[in-house]
Amino acid sequence: MSGRGQARLWIAQRATAVMLALCVAVHLATIIYAVRAGLSAGDVLARTRGNYAWASFYAVFVVAAAVHGAIGLRTVAAEWLGLRGAAADWTMAAIAIALMLTGLRAVAAVVGAP
Repeated sequence: MSGRGQARLWIAQRATAVMLALCVAVHLATIIYAVRAGLSAGDVLARTRGNYAWASFYAVFVVAAAVHGAIGLRTVAAEWLGLRGAAADWTMAAIAIALMLTGLRAVAAVVGAP
């Protein structure tokens, strides 16, 4: 990968880290609120059904996690397995797509239709 491509991956890794930090903070605050309010899993699911604001939030969370994770795994694969070049790029893309599809499917299942 070119120097410019490496720089883009570096920036994407840092940008997704910032997004993940914010998303994790909101997610944990939500969990703490739910526990303190005595909400059951059913109560939480009832509140998320049809709530497109939460769907959007968790979709951003999923995409950031997929991109961040795939870039990180690409680096690990390069260092530990010697996987570089096009093979590393295609593997990273496949992992990112698989994580996004799985995560977005979970978001759709939790939010569902009203």
